[in-house]
Parts: sequence; structure tokens; C-alpha cells
Amino acid sequence: MDFDLTEDRQMLSDSLNRFLADKYPAEHRNKVAYAEPYHDPALWGELAELGALFALAPEDKGGFGGAGFDISVVFEALGRVICPEPVLGALMASRILSHTDADQEKLLSGEMKAAVGLGEIEAPYDIDYIKTEAKKDGDAYLLTGRKSAVYGGQAADVFLIAAKLDGNVAVFKVKASDASVTGYGMIDGAGAAEVLLDNTPATLVLADGAAAVQDAINAGIVALCSEAVGAMEVLHAMTVDYLKQRKQFGRAIGTFQALQHRAVDMLTEIEQSRSIVIKAASELDGEDATKFCAMAKNLIGRAGRLVAEEAIQMHGGIAMTWEYPGSHYAKRIIMIDAQLGDTDYQLEKVVAAA
Repeated sequence: MDFDLTEDRQMLSDSLNRFLADKYPAEHRNKVAYAEPYHDPALWGELAELGALFALAPEDKGGFGGAGFDISVVFEALGRVICPEPVLGALMASRILSHTDADQEKLLSGEMKAAVGLGEIEAPYDIDYIKTEAKKDGDAYLLTGRKSAVYGGQAADVFLIAAKLDGNVAVFKVKASDASVTGYGMIDGAGAAEVLLDNTPATLVLADGAAAVQDAINAGIVALCSEAVGAMEVLHAMTVDYLKQRKQFGRAIGTFQALQHRAVDMLTEIEQSRSIVIKAASELDGEDATKFCAMAKNLIGRAGRLVAEEAIQMHGGIAMTWEYPGSHYAKRIIMIDAQLGDTDYQLEKVVAAA
């Protein structure tokens, strides 16, 4: 396998990293991530103009990418600045719509924000236990149920909702103005929403949508894992830099062998994480995508916790302060484990696949 990025992906990576480093310094990121609407609408438009969203969809669907490595490039760059923009919702919506003939121009251009409603209170991860019901009303459909932790839902114009139709998982489009949407900020910054549906009018997108929904989940997992790798690399670099500067007993604490070993352990976990993300990205459109994505999410969850905890311990008290960027990176890395299936859930998926 060739681990080097193609020329186009390298150009995309370089452009995104420069743009995000310039537009999302830590102070600005924290200002917009923890206050409504939990992202920066102006910079959302600039990010879309840069082509970040078009990279998430294949050419025959209006984009110029859509492969696992395209997704990984975009989200690793986002992870480096723990960007709060609702790109995950756009990716998962695009992934579902790619199973249809729907026009994605407004979605990929950033003109329309979309979020995907999957999780429910009694079924946070598994679509087999969805209880949101759809019923036909003439030529239209009505949905009743509740979707929890809809990522990017606080800013969405439309939702793609997974619901049961005649016993099958179907996908419906719901206008945000037709649903009861309660937006909120997550503990790590950025936003999500609770979406209440009570005989809410909806448009059928896919009558048999289980495969499309699973594909969107797999793509979302590759995205989150890539974001985690980007965030972990920055946090590790911050930690090493701190070890070089912080002095104790008249010498930099980075000269202490015990701390050197711990820093190397962090790097080892990050490199293992990058390797499993490469594998998951390469298998995203294959038959075993769900298994490899579960493997990646499980490893990232464990590695991310170790990296975050080690960074906080080696920084000491400063790592717990709001003003120090490392605390926000640690929170985001830990939160990623809870999204789209945590470590324990993904381990069960791996065992079942084996």
C-alpha cells in the first residue's frame, strides 16, 4: 500500500491546514465553539468555498473526492485546530444522498446545512433498535419519535432522519422548521441538537436505507478517527514543547528519562492510531468496511484516552485551565470516543464480525 498522499490530496491538505491555522487560532475557536450557534457561520462559508465539502463526495455526485482518504485528509486538518464547524453532519448526509440521485450542490457548496438523525435515547448507536416511526399520509409521510445528540443539528436547515417504515430502516428528509429542535453545546465545544418529531411532515429519501445509513456511520467513524489523529499529534507536540521549556531542579523536565519514555509511549499510540485509520480509510468502500471501522474506533478510543491523560499529567496544573489550549484538545479527543459508538460498543462489533 502506498502511504503517501496523491498530489491532489496533498494540495488539499496543505490548503486546509494553512486556512484553518490562520482562521481558527485557539482564542477564536473557543469563542465560537462554546457560544450559540456553536460554530462560525462566516468561516463556514469560507471553508465551503475552499472546497472542503466537495472533497467529501465522489465526482458522479457533484464532488471531487469521496474516498476514505479524502475524508481522512479533511478531518485530520479539522482535528489539528479542533474545528467546531458542522462538517461531520455534511459528510454523513452526503454519504446517504450518494445512494440516491439527489442533487448535492447546495449541500456541498455550504449553502444548505444538513445533519443526520440516527441515535435515540434507547438506541444511541445501533440502528436495529430505532423506534422513530414513519406512517404514510396520502403522498407524504409523517414521523414520530426523538433523535438525540444530532451532531451539527443546532445549525441544520434539514435533517436526514432514520426511521422505521414497515419494519425496515428508511431515510426521510425533514425541514428543521417543521421539527422541534433544541440546540446545545457539547462539553468539548461545537454543537448538537435534540430533535422531536410529532407527526412531522417528511419526504421519503430511501425506503430501504439500512445500507446507506451504515455507510454514513462508517464514513463518520473514519472522519472522527482522522480528526482524533490530528488532535493527538498537536497535543503531543504541545506536550514535548512544554517538557523542553518547563524547568525543575534547575533543568528542563524533558531531560528526565521517565518523562521521555512517557512521551515516546504517546507517540507510539499516535502512530498505531494513524495506521489503523489508513486501513479503515482504504476499506471504506469494501465489504468489510464496518469491521475495520469498528477496529479503528476501538483503538482510537483507547489510544486517545492514554494520550489525553498523559498530556494532562505531564503538563501539571496548567493542563486543567481554560486558557491553555491543551485542555480543549484533551476534551475533544475524549469526546470523540463517545460519538458513533464508544470503545466497548466497537469491541462488541469487532467480536461479532470475527
